[in-house]
Formats: sequence, structure tokens, C-alpha cells
Amino acid sequence: MNKVDTMVIRRALDRDVADIVKIYNYYIEHSTATFEEKQLLPEQLAGRMNAVAQAGLPWLLAMRQGAVVGYAYATPWRERTAYRHSVEVSGYVCPDQTRGGTGSQLYQALIERLERCGKRSLIGVVTLPNPASAAFHAKMGFVKVAHLEQVGFKFGRWLDVGYWQKLLGGG
Repeated sequence: MNKVDTMVIRRALDRDVADIVKIYNYYIEHSTATFEEKQLLPEQLAGRMNAVAQAGLPWLLAMRQGAVVGYAYATPWRERTAYRHSVEVSGYVCPDQTRGGTGSQLYQALIERLERCGKRSLIGVVTLPNPASAAFHAKMGFVKVAHLEQVGFKFGRWLDVGYWQKLLGGG
């Protein structure tokens, strides 16, 4: 049986916080995919999940055989009301689950939910260089629209970020 075929995507719940923070903390410690430098506590992540829910946005979870293998969510792009149709999208997959379709299925489910709730512009922020994430966003229909140089400093080096955007039909 293909591991993609056995995956279930659902809304993340409070009981999932420990599993989600474990995935995220891996990326904090071992990659530049996030500019966070200190591991999050479960209560910090729970607060972020609550803020996403309060904004009426989705936080999705991928599971295989009862285990959390990834998550994706959207946050408001900016605070001003004119930005209300734009969101930043983000997602993380367990390191042993990459390149197996988990991220693609999560993002597709997230995109569908965001379109149903009237969002127009989806923005993905990618630390550069990161050919895998850049290719992933392009595969999901995002277009690179900006490149900011040396805006982050992690692991003793300056890092760039790129912005990828996907426009949805309705808005």
C-alpha cells in the first residue's frame, strides 16, 4: 500500500499540539526553514493555533496510521482590513515523510479551504537558498514575486527570503 494512499487530513485539534510542536521544533533546531531560534513550548504553539482559529483560518494535520506526519496552516497576511483576503501559508512535514506527497496533499487541502472561505491571495515565504521549497511552491501553482536579501541571521550566516504568491479565483 502506498503511504500517500493511507494519509488522512483533518483539522488540527488541541490534543495534537505536542505532535505539532515536535515537528516544528525539529525544523527550529536543524534548518533555516524557520527563522525561529528557540524551541517552542506546547503552550506557545497552542496560542498560535488559537489565534489562527480566531481569525477563521484553517490549521490542518496529516496523519498516517494514527501518527501525525505534517501540518499546514494560514495566518492573516497583515493587520490592516484591506489585506483581509490575503493570507500567509506555511507547512511542515516530518523529516522522514518528505518527498512522499504529504506536503502536496496538505497544501492542496489548505488551498481548497482557503478558496471556500473567500481568500484571494496566498503568500508563501521561503528561506533562500532552498531549491526544494521553491520547486514545491512552483508545483503548487505559486509564482515567485519577491526576493529580499540578508533579512535573517541564523546558524552564523545571513539568509535571504523569497515570496511566492498564488491567486485564487473568487476572492
